[in-house]
Amino acid sequence: MSEIFLDRFRALVPKYLEDDWREEEDGIPADVLNEMLDAHDFTIPLVLREFYLALGNSEDLMEAFHFFWDPDELEIEDGYLLFLEDEDEKFVWGIREDQLDVPDPIVWRRNNARGDWQSEEGTFSEYVFDMFEWVFEEDPN
Repeated sequence: MSEIFLDRFRALVPKYLEDDWREEEDGIPADVLNEMLDAHDFTIPLVLREFYLALGNSEDLMEAFHFFWDPDELEIEDGYLLFLEDEDEKFVWGIREDQLDVPDPIVWRRNNARGDWQSEEGTFSEYVFDMFEWVFEEDPN
């Protein structure tokens, strides 16, 4: 399987954390990730898999503003694979279950109080790169 997103995700460590990317500190090794995912009766999109391979152990990125779920915590609810939530648990982000075979699917956000889903109008990779840019953006003042 080709790696489409892996290097771009790995590059986030030096870009935002000013450190070299290290698999043992930042990523989840493939064999460990496979074990974590084996408990699920669904497969995850390629982009999410490569995200975990690159950044799954990087607390500074996995818990930067919002909280990415660990691979063994992923679940499907309301027809969406949930992978991210805000610190106040007002919102959760997911990928439509019928799009899990798409390499880089569209991200959706659920308002937990109302239970309605709204498209973020961007793919997982677009959403993640935009989110980190926003989180780590330096204050121009």
